[in-house]
Amino acid sequence: MNTKILYVEDEILLGRIVKESLESRGFQIKMLETGVRILDEVAAFQPDICVLDVMLPDIDGFTLGKTIRKGHPNLPILFLTAKTQTEDLLKGFQSGGNDYIKKPFSMEELIVRINNLLSLSQSAAPSLPEDEIPIGNYTFFPSRFELAAPDASLRVLSHRETQLLEIFLEYQNRAVERKHILNTVWGDDSFFNSRNLDVYIKKLRSYLENDDQVKIITLKGYGYHFSVGQ
Repeated sequence: MNTKILYVEDEILLGRIVKESLESRGFQIKMLETGVRILDEVAAFQPDICVLDVMLPDIDGFTLGKTIRKGHPNLPILFLTAKTQTEDLLKGFQSGGNDYIKKPFSMEELIVRINNLLSLSQSAAPSLPEDEIPIGNYTFFPSRFELAAPDASLRVLSHRETQLLEIFLEYQNRAVERKHILNTVWGDDSFFNSRNLDVYIKKLRSYLENDDQVKIITLKGYGYHFSVGQ
């Protein structure tokens, strides 16, 4: 079955070029000029990935990303943006985006990023053995509360450390809100629990420091991005 892409772009000429180029490579495309009824369109089309222009006349792409993410937490989202400032890129991740590509872009780069997100989405799905999960050069055993390091040494994790790693794996290579972590692990986002989370994040970073491809990146004012192999 062809990969289904929901593509939102208000520049008609650009949109047609991208749509036809992707279709010529075997993708199934539904192109919209507006995202006003985005959840209805997602429900009807059932895309494998959403490609959203950020600058739209009626509703911006970041708002669309937030809307989609609330209803479809595992659907990959790729932003197309002319904005290059760090705060704009962070806003994209905070809005539920998994990746972004700067305009102007080549079709080859767009296709590589689409395929990469699809691959990450499939690998993040619960298809791995529940009791043995690779994290870069580490191996995580959630049922045993253990983390095996690249040198084969074994670290016994606390219950909360295990919970945090499971959340980060659920959101692997995309942003997760700090408030969501606090409510899931501690039951509320009080100041005291927030400081506890800081301590646990520091611990997990130290546990994973022997693999440069595994990073817990702080998104100031939002949460974290658990990056593996990027």
